[in-house]
Amino acid sequence: MAIQTISESVYVGLCLKIGTPQEVVIRRDFADMSELLESKVTCILCRMFSGSRREGFRFLDSDADVMFWQNNYRVFWDFSQAMLYNADSHAMILCDSSESPPGFTLLWLPLEGADILVLSSCVRINGALYISSAMYRENRYTCTTDRPDSTVHGPCSSGRYNELEYDVAHCFVSDIWPPSASSWANRCHSWPPTPVVYDIIRSGCHFVAIGHKLGKHADNEWRISFSQAEQKLVYAMNHTQFLVYGLMKYFVKEFNNGKSEEEKLLCSYHMKTALFWAIQQNTIAHWCPQNLLAGFWVCFKLLLKWVYDGYCPNFFIPENNMFLTKVHGVAQMNLFTQLYCLYEKGIAFLLQSPSISSSIMGVLCNPRLSVCTDESTLISEAVFDNKLILELFINDLVPWRNLNSCMERLHMVEQLIRSPLTKCQTCMLQKTTANNLQTSAFMLHDMFTNTAEGNKQLYISDKRSCYMLKLVAKFGIVSDLLYVAMYFYKTFRHREALSVIEMTKVKLAQPGLMYMTRVNPGRYTEAVGGRSWSYKLRHAVAFHIKLVHDIFYINELALEQQSTKVNRKNILHIPPFILLHMLEFLCCRHVDPMRAQAALDDLQVLVHHDEGMFVRVELRDISWEILGICQQMTGNHQAALYSYRESLRQHPTNKIFTATRHRIQDLHL
Repeated sequence: MAIQTISESVYVGLCLKIGTPQEVVIRRDFADMSELLESKVTCILCRMFSGSRREGFRFLDSDADVMFWQNNYRVFWDFSQAMLYNADSHAMILCDSSESPPGFTLLWLPLEGADILVLSSCVRINGALYISSAMYRENRYTCTTDRPDSTVHGPCSSGRYNELEYDVAHCFVSDIWPPSASSWANRCHSWPPTPVVYDIIRSGCHFVAIGHKLGKHADNEWRISFSQAEQKLVYAMNHTQFLVYGLMKYFVKEFNNGKSEEEKLLCSYHMKTALFWAIQQNTIAHWCPQNLLAGFWVCFKLLLKWVYDGYCPNFFIPENNMFLTKVHGVAQMNLFTQLYCLYEKGIAFLLQSPSISSSIMGVLCNPRLSVCTDESTLISEAVFDNKLILELFINDLVPWRNLNSCMERLHMVEQLIRSPLTKCQTCMLQKTTANNLQTSAFMLHDMFTNTAEGNKQLYISDKRSCYMLKLVAKFGIVSDLLYVAMYFYKTFRHREALSVIEMTKVKLAQPGLMYMTRVNPGRYTEAVGGRSWSYKLRHAVAFHIKLVHDIFYINELALEQQSTKVNRKNILHIPPFILLHMLEFLCCRHVDPMRAQAALDDLQVLVHHDEGMFVRVELRDISWEILGICQQMTGNHQAALYSYRESLRQHPTNKIFTATRHRIQDLHL
């Protein structure tokens, strides 16, 4: 079989494994919109996602890379640049690269008008005040880490949140492109396109808290980070180039499999750098599906040359040899030998990689797929929509915990809705609007409860809250109706709450409902096939219910919300089907005991017998907890005790174990 034909088959296989062009665009659109909405809301601490997930990959082991920086600090390369900024709103930091290796710098604080965290991280060098990267990193993660089980890894705080690994880096930002990278723009004759080059230069760079191991000031230096520029470069790739990048990620993972951390000399960043150089140097005239394997082979040979030379040039600052501290001596010789053995086998060595060969062979053995290029043929509407909905859930913004910020974000949505938007960006704005409206409704009500303003202000705020919740019912997804029901229960409108509950029950019972990954493709297509994504969200989609710990929802779950807060978790996640039965039980227990018992029976059957369809495994802790709460309210303490103990046996996703133990103690009093 011709190599071009095999390449086409590999292209299709990788589309199924890594993502089709449209899937990747959707992932990026959601991430871009989420970041835009975050950045437009006034905040001292800014955030930027980076890494493979931000670039559009969804590997099972992809980690979430997040960079944070204080918006009131700016880094400059000389004093003249500082004149362009308002000294009242931005504290000045100056770079001193005179004694640092390429790609690294010292950060000099010429004025002592900094906050305590920065000042406590400073050292004196030649009489001047410099921010020590090692001290800043330690102080930052000691004071502010949200996860007590995280560990410091390089410039990052690393850990695991549920099934997702994360790396958090606290850094500083410069709006000005580094002088040491000035030659980069002159190399960009064919790639990336000129508008991308200008955009990258305008965006500046960041400084992460890690020094060069061989530098004169290793504990005090900062590394210049081009994470934002690299993300823009990956966006500038065509889909074949993106799949080559994914193929190289698979390769390095398999290559490092079984090696100790000290033996893992190659990493994904080396693969990305090789691809950047290969694209820019025009080593392949046409990056197309027929040349996918040829593109990988060019990058592999370039990597082999770098290992032989012991020199891996940083894409932006070539003088920065990224092999300098690890790939030398015996380690370099051994690495070259391993790679050269693969080189002698030719491109066929890829078939030895389980993660790669599975996607290749699956397509080669299926003639229909091997010649398929139409995305709609590769993936059904229901499967495609499910991937889209999961992306929306991943990028769903946590509601702000104060009313001004919610209003600010809603104003931002109002401005953005007038601009050209993709379909998924429109969905993102739709869900964000519903989130902030329901949050605002609860906060507005609590502002005037038990205050001196009296009944008039409470009445006005309640009318506004109800209006917001009507909009939530209009724009939100199916499960958002439960926020409306919670508010009516909270304000003692049990009849209205039950009306909303009945409506929600009907919608959640639809055979075409998409709840997270659970969907019946045939029924879903029959119900909403061909409709707009906005319509599908409102009529056929449900998510977990999210209760933010600083917002008061209902008395019965206040203890659990407090537990999540104490245990450093921002949100309490509840399956909508569980909350539905709980609210029905609460509304009926004083006025309709038989219906209340029926709701409790339905809740018990769901918790005891569901196998992950309506109660996802990771949310069984709160599901058993809610069952116990309802059983305790009926006086069935023995059943409640059993439920609470079962809650403690589950994976502590919601970190409610403090509340559970407190409830168990109450039962024994």
